[in-house]
Amino acid sequence: MNILIVINSRIPAERYGGTQRVMWYLGRELALLGHRVSYLARKGSRCDFGRVLFIDESAPLCRQIPDDIDVAHFNDTVPQGFSSKPYVVTYHGNKISEPISRNAVFVSANHAKRFGSKSFVHNGLDWNDYGKTDLSRPRTYFHFLGKAAWSVKNVRGAISMVDAMPCEQLYVLGGYRLNFKMGLRLTFSRRAHFKGMVGGEEKLRLLNGSKGLLFPVVWDEPFGLAVIESLYCGSPVFATPYGSLPELVTEEVGYLSGSRQDMMEHMAQAQDYSPSVCRDYAASLFNSRRMAESYLQCYEKVMSGAWLCEEAPRPLQPLCRYEFK
Repeated sequence: MNILIVINSRIPAERYGGTQRVMWYLGRELALLGHRVSYLARKGSRCDFGRVLFIDESAPLCRQIPDDIDVAHFNDTVPQGFSSKPYVVTYHGNKISEPISRNAVFVSANHAKRFGSKSFVHNGLDWNDYGKTDLSRPRTYFHFLGKAAWSVKNVRGAISMVDAMPCEQLYVLGGYRLNFKMGLRLTFSRRAHFKGMVGGEEKLRLLNGSKGLLFPVVWDEPFGLAVIESLYCGSPVFATPYGSLPELVTEEVGYLSGSRQDMMEHMAQAQDYSPSVCRDYAASLFNSRRMAESYLQCYEKVMSGAWLCEEAPRPLQPLCRYEFK
């Protein structure tokens, strides 16, 4: 199969880059399975396992799809006027402009359900890129991983829990103590240590030393790469039960609650979770091979002339924001 992945970003991802990393690992896994892979991406992209075409910002995207492909895989939007090839489109976020394609793929069952669909593929990562995890290393702090500037990620809730517990520390990966982007925000807590936008070996080192991920989001999380990365590094997850999180976090690898006090009580027992169970759980369920095989089923379905969704998806309710008390 000759597959084109269209992504309006530069690949491979530098540092974090959630969607870029997922689509990079998808393409590499498809190539390992014997398929021809091409990317249509921003200038500066490179790829050692497939062809790279650069997006021409001055031309309609629908005219830039090569004739030799069998299926196109778009991300978050389908080019206006595109109809020349079978295609799927992965929607990664909660804010989706209508109309939504009937060949939509969402990133969790909950994500799909909120748009009236059953079409989803869980994200997966290539754990070989994460190296060997040191599960015997002492774990001396909790961590937050995500875009701390987004209020729905609720880094303040994570900090408040650590501040209320004796002697605990929080490493914030993905944010800064002084933030101007979302208005002037300054965090005074001495228990919170801001590491900025870390990636690569530094991020893995920090995850390997953590007692657990604090993830008290106050919206319906579409997926949560931070969750599966933390689990792979042996860290249990303490999160709110919104969106995809009940699909990702079982009682063996973490705890879900909308109550701050309840979550803190379980954080105090973080040492009872097995790092090896957390790692093996993430490695077996959320890997790039499993993701690629699921997408291949989607490609085959649309190439046969069928739709992925019985009806055109649409938002069934306004985007919710929850309280965390």
